[in-house]
Amino acid sequence: MAKVACLAWCALALGGALAQEPQHADYVWRLPRGFPTPAVPADNPMSEAKVALGRRLFFERRLSVTGRSSCASCHDPARSFSDGRAVAVGATGAALPHSAMALVNVAYNISFGWTRLDVRSLEAQMLEPLLNDHPVELGLAGRQQSVCAQLAADPTYSENFAAAFPHAGVAVTFEHLVKAIAAFERTLISGRSAFDRYVFDGDHAALPEAAKRGMAVFFSREAGCAGCHSGFNFAGNWRDAQGETGKPSFASNGTSERAIRVPTLRNVALTAPYMHDGRFPTLEAVLDYYSSLGEHAQSRRGSRYDPRLPRAALSARQRTDLVAFLRSLTDEAFVSRFAGAGSP
Repeated sequence: MAKVACLAWCALALGGALAQEPQHADYVWRLPRGFPTPAVPADNPMSEAKVALGRRLFFERRLSVTGRSSCASCHDPARSFSDGRAVAVGATGAALPHSAMALVNVAYNISFGWTRLDVRSLEAQMLEPLLNDHPVELGLAGRQQSVCAQLAADPTYSENFAAAFPHAGVAVTFEHLVKAIAAFERTLISGRSAFDRYVFDGDHAALPEAAKRGMAVFFSREAGCAGCHSGFNFAGNWRDAQGETGKPSFASNGTSERAIRVPTLRNVALTAPYMHDGRFPTLEAVLDYYSSLGEHAQSRRGSRYDPRLPRAALSARQRTDLVAFLRSLTDEAFVSRFAGAGSP
């Protein structure tokens, strides 16, 4: 069963990765085996200099109204670029409506955020945390020019912006700041977990037996996990250099009055608490919830619940094995890449 599920999953994943786009002239993607080339906006091509600038800006506390917060305050590399809170907290201490989504493999998203279908690029999404004032996130609304002036007065930043945007008359602009961070975020690609080594490298010892059993449960029709968390990113439909595989993946699982975007399960063991509002502290609690939905599968027919949800309750053994499988999606090398990059 596990082998059949694995082969089916590989066929789906490789379907988006076989035809690769040519590399950008000034940037070479270093992609995990089986991963497609990300889509990149024509007006924000990738470059090593731009990515390096974006990485520095991601940890820059001057990009907040208080000077004490940065993008990394809600997207901590050690937590797969999430923050460990039930809901995110802005620079002034205001609670946000939802938790901070992990940025792992964000380059493949079709839409961004938990509830909105209309935010379709990292550049557009970034304007929300930078400029929102209800509630305040980073709080730069009305302060864009002064922040850019501060950065332009920094000799190192001035040099970095000029290298990243060599053909611009004025290099240090708010638009360029946004584009650089977006370019960096597109490089946050994770795909060397134990699961990946098992599937793409053929290393059968990489995946423990419990995780192999859990994988079979994950891909089973009764559990329904793969109905929503499909594809190589375990997040449903994706966008790559070849286009979009479908509409943004949303689902109604009973935790909200509206459909919520399906998040990636990659590095999920690092991103507790779970759901859009952080209501479940552990993976075990999440699976207990879905198992309870499976107990009432018959009564869900015609309701607001997504029909892809579990069709039967999970046994204690199945839940234990599923947790083992979900933990096998952790990519330690991805996390260690950013160790010491800057404190959130």
